[in-house]
Amino acid sequence: MSHTSLPRSPRLRRIAPVVAVTAVAALTLAGCSSSSGGKKAAESGAAVSAGKADTPRMTIAMVTHAPSGDTFWDTIRKGAEAAATKDNVKLIYSNDKTAADQANLVQNAIDQKVDGIAVTLAKPDAMKAVVAKAEAAGIPVVGFNAGLSEWKKQGLLSFFGQDESVSGQALGTRLNDTGAKHALCVVQAQGDVNLEQRCAGVKKTFIGKTDNLYVNGTDMPSVKSTITAKLAQDKSIDEVVTLGAPFALTASQATSESGSKAKVATFDLNKDLISAIEKGSIQFAVDQQPYLQGYLAVDSLWLYKTNGNYSGGGEQPILTGPAFVDKSNVDAVAQFAAKGTR
Repeated sequence: MSHTSLPRSPRLRRIAPVVAVTAVAALTLAGCSSSSGGKKAAESGAAVSAGKADTPRMTIAMVTHAPSGDTFWDTIRKGAEAAATKDNVKLIYSNDKTAADQANLVQNAIDQKVDGIAVTLAKPDAMKAVVAKAEAAGIPVVGFNAGLSEWKKQGLLSFFGQDESVSGQALGTRLNDTGAKHALCVVQAQGDVNLEQRCAGVKKTFIGKTDNLYVNGTDMPSVKSTITAKLAQDKSIDEVVTLGAPFALTASQATSESGSKAKVATFDLNKDLISAIEKGSIQFAVDQQPYLQGYLAVDSLWLYKTNGNYSGGGEQPILTGPAFVDKSNVDAVAQFAAKGTR
């Protein structure tokens, strides 16, 4: 079914109720274990406690720019698998951090004549042509996680994620309350639109000095040594901002080894980071609820195919963040993080 065959509904005035209601539904589902995957597509096999739809079996491809080994994407995948099981969907998950190879994975999904595609647009220009091919083939496409500024331009049905610029600005404002004077924003993948927007947002609202430090996010020992060297070189840095949970934990080690007194704040969560917040080695994290992004991306395609629904009315994104997790509320999140769903 082509997504142009259904009329778009009027622009929604409020999107928060949509997020809140769906979030409750998503969190009632029990996530299952998931590996970070690789280039090769993997079919879903998750089991959940909710009922299963009796609608005709359909196939949805989820294609992301995730690098191998990043636990953030495991959480997204768990959410997608939970929705797929509930909706009687065969989920084909694949990922590649290289934009050209990610586009090839989308082409593979088109060739398989899937019923829907959920895709991230970290490098939107590289994905534009293949997304257009999917739409021309009558395959509905939704975006999630990366591509907030591009999803409507590329004709996607809906988008699920956070406004990275807004989340960065929120973190920068929060740093003002900590008394920090010099922040180092660590970027693990240069040129990634989401990551660049986060650091730019921090710089916009943080009244102190902000520097960017680019590291190779696929080589954690190198990440650690690069941060350690920078902190040893510049003792004025009193805050390290990382853009993913594993990098925050590594940055915390780097501050100790360099003799720096800098504190660490981050974007995104995992269970180890929750523990670090509880212990006080990490100040706080900005949570964009990746489980919810994966869940809603798959569920929205099922709703579109079975009931003609447009999440966000086809006009507004569905925002899943930002929200702060710190010592004041970490206990409420910890039980879900332990299951790998937050």
